[in-house]
Amino acid sequence: MKLELIDWLIVALTLIICFIPALFYGKRAGKSTSEFFASGRSVPWWLAGLSMVATTFSSDTPNLVTDIVRRNGVAGNWVWWAFVLTGVSTVFFYARLWRRSGVMTDLEFYELRYSGKAAGFVRGFRSVYLGLFFNAMIMATVNLAACKIAGILFGMERWQTLLIVGSLNVVFATHSGLWGVLVIDMIQFFIKMTAVIAAAYFALQLPQVGGLSGLVDKLSNVKGPGNINYLNILPDFTSNWDIAVAVFIMPIAIQWWAVWYPGAEPGGGSYIAQRMLASKSEKDALGAVLFFNVAHYVLRPWPWILVGLASILVYPQLSDIQAAFPNLDPKLLGHDIAYPAMLKFLPVGFIGLMVGGLIAANSSTILTHLNWGASYLVHDFYRRFIKTDATEKHYVFAGRIATVFLFIVSSSLVFFLDSALDAFQIILQVGAGTGLLYLLRWFWWRINAWSEVTAMVSSFVISIVLLILNKNGIVFSTHISLIITIAFTTICWVSASYLSPQTNKQTLIEFYKKVRPFGPGWKAIKIEAGIKDNELEESKNNIPLGLLGWVSGCTMIWSALFTVGNFLYGRLELAFMLLAVFGVSTFVLVKVVKKVWN
Repeated sequence: MKLELIDWLIVALTLIICFIPALFYGKRAGKSTSEFFASGRSVPWWLAGLSMVATTFSSDTPNLVTDIVRRNGVAGNWVWWAFVLTGVSTVFFYARLWRRSGVMTDLEFYELRYSGKAAGFVRGFRSVYLGLFFNAMIMATVNLAACKIAGILFGMERWQTLLIVGSLNVVFATHSGLWGVLVIDMIQFFIKMTAVIAAAYFALQLPQVGGLSGLVDKLSNVKGPGNINYLNILPDFTSNWDIAVAVFIMPIAIQWWAVWYPGAEPGGGSYIAQRMLASKSEKDALGAVLFFNVAHYVLRPWPWILVGLASILVYPQLSDIQAAFPNLDPKLLGHDIAYPAMLKFLPVGFIGLMVGGLIAANSSTILTHLNWGASYLVHDFYRRFIKTDATEKHYVFAGRIATVFLFIVSSSLVFFLDSALDAFQIILQVGAGTGLLYLLRWFWWRINAWSEVTAMVSSFVISIVLLILNKNGIVFSTHISLIITIAFTTICWVSASYLSPQTNKQTLIEFYKKVRPFGPGWKAIKIEAGIKDNELEESKNNIPLGLLGWVSGCTMIWSALFTVGNFLYGRLELAFMLLAVFGVSTFVLVKVVKKVWN
């Protein structure tokens, strides 16, 4: 693809607008680790929320959604739409608790909540496991998408793409810390949304598509793999039961609470927790996560979905993409590459906007993961276990070194991955079985550090056993493997909670007084601490109020998402019915939020 002068000017302008403001935060970020990793705990809700949305809007996300749509239709997106349940539960049950904890990272939580050597072990192990290995895998999927896009648009090799995006991201991540990341995210979000909406508009104008009505009419008569209807928002439970189980029933019934995935962690975690901990108040933490979930699931998906649907008409087979781009590395060919393949039809000017938007999408995610991962390696490992008495400037410098190291490791992994969806499924499997523990550890005092150790070990062991069985001809389907993993892991960590040494009572009492978790799971500790019910008036109705907020929030987000979809399909009667549901659920949600804030 050839960019004209106007395209290059637009690319340059978007980069200047995005990155130059971040340069002014370098001095502030260098003052302390609190500034470098947590922005001095002074971030307003709207900035924290925008940053969360921008981070999850990475260069691999349009590719992933396109891959899902081409393989399983629109309904296939339930594999991530189900995480609405996770996100909204974080809003009403966990956001304020995280902010009250006062920790700098979510891993520091372990030594606030638990006691003994096991607490230190969990914190140290997960700082390396999540901060280095798991985090590197996430960044590798993002940069894999960048390599595929650059390969389609410019015929670039993987190493060339990694060198360019690496130079840009590492410089700004090491210089400006979290403050710079937040500001870059805020600006990039609007550029990216403009770019993907433009991509959807021009994809619909193609003669092979024929506008929205043409898209709907043509795809209504085209069946996908397994005889699926590409346009269906819900899977067909009568003729495609296996697909329905994989993309809807398992995500809704089990996956949302049982699987740990960055950005949709049960109970909040990773960079979502980082933004909550950086918020200037409990209200800002709650508002940030609520705004994130609305924007994440309602504002963003349909432009990607429309391009994915249009690509089915333009490139029905992968061989059509290969024919259109004969110089493309065959190793990069997959359904996820259909999204960048559709960008060749953008007119002059909009190509530059899209390239700038894709660079922004890559940077917003990589910058966050570099800062978040470095916070684990420095604050939770290096500072906690190796050099405990250095100056703040020393730890900031160590954070900058860790940032560079993380990008080098993640870039090397890019050469071992083939598609965004494959990586997504690997990450879900690795985190299977531990989610329930992360939900309950705030509300049940018996959960201890050994519970966490047992959950990690048992999840790993059962995954290895299933892999060995698979190699020897005993094959389980993906969802059966997931259920086995979850059941085995849950039995192990619940047993450990009763059989292993308990958390020191004084640690539990101090945690309870500081964080003020609610519900019957802390009754024994409340009695031990001598705290009377009337001393915690604000917590009395949190569970029923939180449940009402959770249900109304999920209903509001899903009804809004499907209202937009049905309006696009021209199904006006159903769209207006869903719009009414959206109105009622929004009214209830606003009432709940006001009561919680008061």
